[in-house]
Amino acid sequence: MDDTDRDLLALLRKDARMSSAALAQKTGVSRGTVANRLRKLEDAQVIVGYTVRLRPEAQPRQIRAWMGVRVEGNQTRAVIANLLGEPGVESLHDTNGRWDLLAELRAETMAELSQVLERVRLIKGIAHTETSIHLTTYR
Repeated sequence: MDDTDRDLLALLRKDARMSSAALAQKTGVSRGTVANRLRKLEDAQVIVGYTVRLRPEAQPRQIRAWMGVRVEGNQTRAVIANLLGEPGVESLHDTNGRWDLLAELRAETMAELSQVLERVRLIKGIAHTETSIHLTTYR
């Protein structure tokens, strides 16, 4: 991957719907070069998909929360497998510092979020969790 590939990825992170012509103009290469590079990045699975990001207000009924998870001993793989099987876990991240894992939770209601938290707390190998409800996104 070179600077042109990195520039293309940076532009697509800002606007995944940007046209090939606009990408070409902003990177200073031809549309054919853009198309070829994007295809190669997709084939190499550097780019695994394109998505739409919604403002949180656009989904007023969806509650988001962040959960820090501390894992007991060497049970990280088992805990990850269980968390990935939990429908309320939107994404899961390995991290350093106070928490071993950081989970993004989604629920339609507070009652549903409570059920997700209850199921997660029952997972063997989890020593401690701390959950914060997502209130506002600034960027």
